[in-house]
Amino acid sequence: MSLDNRPIYTGGCQCGAVRFRVEGTLGNPSICHCRMCQKAFGNFFAPLVSVTHSDLKWTRGEPKRFQSSNHVKRGFCSECGTPLTYEAPDGIALAIGVFDEPENLAPTVQWGLEDKLPYVDALRDLPGYTSESDPDSVEFVKTMTSYQHPDFDTDEWPVKEAGK
Repeated sequence: MSLDNRPIYTGGCQCGAVRFRVEGTLGNPSICHCRMCQKAFGNFFAPLVSVTHSDLKWTRGEPKRFQSSNHVKRGFCSECGTPLTYEAPDGIALAIGVFDEPENLAPTVQWGLEDKLPYVDALRDLPGYTSESDPDSVEFVKTMTSYQHPDFDTDEWPVKEAGK
């Protein structure tokens, strides 16, 4: 919370070249199934939350933007490609997954249902495994070194490895 009791949210792209801070109330978290959002995120849908009535500041870098329609620009990191924003005349929304604590932004509404992929609702019925419980990938996972930016602000970018 800020000094005036407004909530504060932070986040950024996968590599850390772009970081942001949002102070104030967010809109309703949502997912959009429209084909344009599917392509922009390279995924089944786009999870977004509006920052229209809050204070958004880019604290490191700024997204590169692509004009995806006559009304909308999409922001992404020019270094790693992480989708970051949906920018329309009525405001801006940020991708939920780029927040440092995305677990606090559960979607409350869905949009673009006409393009919803037919298998999305059945995903919960698929068998599931933790990363290290799949015997075919356990050694791969255990030996992996992540170069992803941590889920908190850092004084430098790129983040230097410990001991170097």
